[in-house]
Amino acid sequence: MDDISEMETTKIPLLALVGPTAAGKTALAVALAERLRAELSGWTLEAVSADSRQIYRLMNIATAKPTAAEQAQLPHHLLDAVWPDESYTLAQYQADANAAIAAIWARHHLPLLIGGTGLYVRAVVDGLAIPQVAPDPALRAELEAMAATQGVTALHARLAELDPVAAAQIDASNPRRLVRALEVCLVSGRPISEQQGARPTPYRPLLLGLTMERSALYARADARIDAMLAAGLVEETRQLVSTHGYDWHLPSMSSLGYREIGAYLRGEVSLEAAVERFKFDTHSYIRRQLTWFRPDARITWLDATLPIDQLVEQAMARIHPWLAEWRAAGK
Repeated sequence: MDDISEMETTKIPLLALVGPTAAGKTALAVALAERLRAELSGWTLEAVSADSRQIYRLMNIATAKPTAAEQAQLPHHLLDAVWPDESYTLAQYQADANAAIAAIWARHHLPLLIGGTGLYVRAVVDGLAIPQVAPDPALRAELEAMAATQGVTALHARLAELDPVAAAQIDASNPRRLVRALEVCLVSGRPISEQQGARPTPYRPLLLGLTMERSALYARADARIDAMLAAGLVEETRQLVSTHGYDWHLPSMSSLGYREIGAYLRGEVSLEAAVERFKFDTHSYIRRQLTWFRPDARITWLDATLPIDQLVEQAMARIHPWLAEWRAAGK
């Protein structure tokens, strides 16, 4: 195959690797980067994260960020984008991801969008139209107060009344996204789901997904949580508040792991109960991720239980014809 720098096309080839948490996306991505370097001259892979929690600095363990060694093998973009007390909208992510992909392509490298946040993936791959509704500080304060006094589930119930389609797609324990969805509905007078259609993009995507039988995925997620605790998750969570001064009520602190360990550190539950809740909430999140991705017929699903060399072979069996088709389309 010719060197990538010699190829001209109107569409950027965008490889996307999606799937639920703990499925092994990072390990496969690193292995694919090595394979592409060895097999296809000139095709160097660079990753763009599509994970709404890995954007936060200092929050490394529960978000399962790629290790330094993994990032050395496969450069990652849009990790550590903001501090835990900074806001980061979907529109910002979409703009930053598109800019990162354009820069990767300008270096004659192949962009890989990787992550399990379905809305982030769709924002890039489908050019999701994001409602242009300016933040309303007073309304946000009202909704955040509602979450504080009545619970996040009250926000989700209200959204379900105004926009059942959006409510079905948004994590019921994610106050940031619930507040924003309600804000758009209430300010604009229209459901946010009606304002989020797809637009043309400059990409020719290939979507690969990793999954496995659900009980096996739960077991893998549980083992990863045990490893997070052994790696110092409790201390990392403690330092976010005691050393860095971040408030427990920040949207970032509602992330899986930090939310549950926070309850333990505040003396509300035992560590054993916090870990049990962490695992339960992670299982729920996995179910929501699968519900989001499953209807997308463009995704080729790979069996995450296979050895990594077999997974790489299966992925390359799709990547080769996709690149050939892209090259032919550019002529």
